[in-house]
Amino acid sequence: MDLHMHGLDDHFTLPQTDKVSASRPLEWLKLGWQDFRQHPLPSLGYGLLIAIAGWLVLAVASNYTYLTSTSITGFMLLAPLGAAGIYELTSERQEGRPTSFAQSLHDLLKNLGQIAFMGVVLGSVAIGWERVSCILFALFYGGEAVNLHFFWTALLGEYWMFTAAWIFGGFVLACLTFALTAVSIPMLADREVDVVTAMMTSLRVVMENLPAMIVWAAIIVALTAIGFATGLLGLIVLFPLLGHATWIAYKELVH
Repeated sequence: MDLHMHGLDDHFTLPQTDKVSASRPLEWLKLGWQDFRQHPLPSLGYGLLIAIAGWLVLAVASNYTYLTSTSITGFMLLAPLGAAGIYELTSERQEGRPTSFAQSLHDLLKNLGQIAFMGVVLGSVAIGWERVSCILFALFYGGEAVNLHFFWTALLGEYWMFTAAWIFGGFVLACLTFALTAVSIPMLADREVDVVTAMMTSLRVVMENLPAMIVWAAIIVALTAIGFATGLLGLIVLFPLLGHATWIAYKELVH
């Protein structure tokens, strides 16, 4: 599907982008696994850090049940930043340099300012969504004690319209965030570019490869769901796998 996103070049200096078939994400995942096996220990180190961060987030949210869903959303928004080090691992190997966890962290310094700014952007989105969710819960639930059982019961009960609207709002936010970050974070790790250029490149890549990116987003959601279903233990492996696959997708789509 060609949505003619080249008009972005009138306002931004963007790199060349390519188009791929809808089945290509499956190959990214396969190649990502092969890449993961080239340096498993440092990759697993990043996976473990993300799992620990997730456990801490859920531990805090467990004391405030109305924050559980929004904290998970915020975690998923910010977690991709943790893959920046994984992108450096692959870059080091492709350039014939020694790979290690410490070296990948050091290499992040070359564009750390813009990566950190991306973190501020994503963090602001997460905080904004959390605030909106809290306000909506307060307005629609009328001060009732909200727990997870009450929330999901409300889906088919008195508050089903609110619940449907809330889920739809989260879906729209997730789609927009995915479009702006699909390849922007590996691009920031790979090149000395600014956040806006990286996000606009990502937007063009997604819109010009919509079928493939829908498949890719579905794979990410499915594997992340498996990670949560296993008490985040699965993310120790699945997170770096997705990181390596995302790097491969970026290098194939952006030149």
